Formats: sequence, structure tokens, C-alpha cells
Amino acid sequence: MSWIALETKEQIEEIKQNPGYSLIFKHSTRCSISMMAKRRFELDWENLPEDMPLYFLDLIKYRELSGQIAHDFQVHHESPQLLLIKNGECILDQSHGGISVDETLEMVQ
Repeated sequence: MSWIALETKEQIEEIKQNPGYSLIFKHSTRCSISMMAKRRFELDWENLPEDMPLYFLDLIKYRELSGQIAHDFQVHHESPQLLLIKNGECILDQSHGGISVDETLEMVQ
């Protein structure tokens, strides 16, 4: 599995139009808690569906995109934060120590 860098507003529109699942991981590259959450997630991510796009947002470089994501998917901005999107709707919002592949898998049906 590998991350897709989330760097444009057009990518957010693509995620909203995707008929299946997409995952967005919002990460602060300056935060040790965010780094730990990302590493822990990556340890188990091989259990996720292979066809699910995994987007990675660097909050330091692309703060304006984080705001757009919060607005478009009607979630509060947090970091680190994982959003599971299905058919353009956020169906799971996790942050900090609550970021879990297992809980994400429970939502993917």
C-alpha cells in the first residue's frame, strides 16, 4: 500500500465524486503524536481493501486544503485525523489515539 499525496482542490473533488471508499489521513509533520498515529496506522494498513485510495495531506504545506476538507465533509479540523469517505460522504472521523485500521475496517462493507 502507498499514500497518494493530497495537494489540490481538484483531488478533493475527485474524492467527493468517487463511487466507493476513499481514506484521507491529515498529518502534521511537526507533531510527534501525529507521527506516532501515522506509523501505527501503517503497521496494519495491509488489511484495508487494495482498491481503496489512501490520501495523505501534509497540513503544514496544505493548510487551506485541510480547511476545505473540514467544510466539504462537515467535520472539525483535527490533527492527526483520519476520514473515511464513502460515495462523497464522510462516514468515519477519527483523531489522535482513536485512529484505527480495525474501526475503519468495520465501516467498510
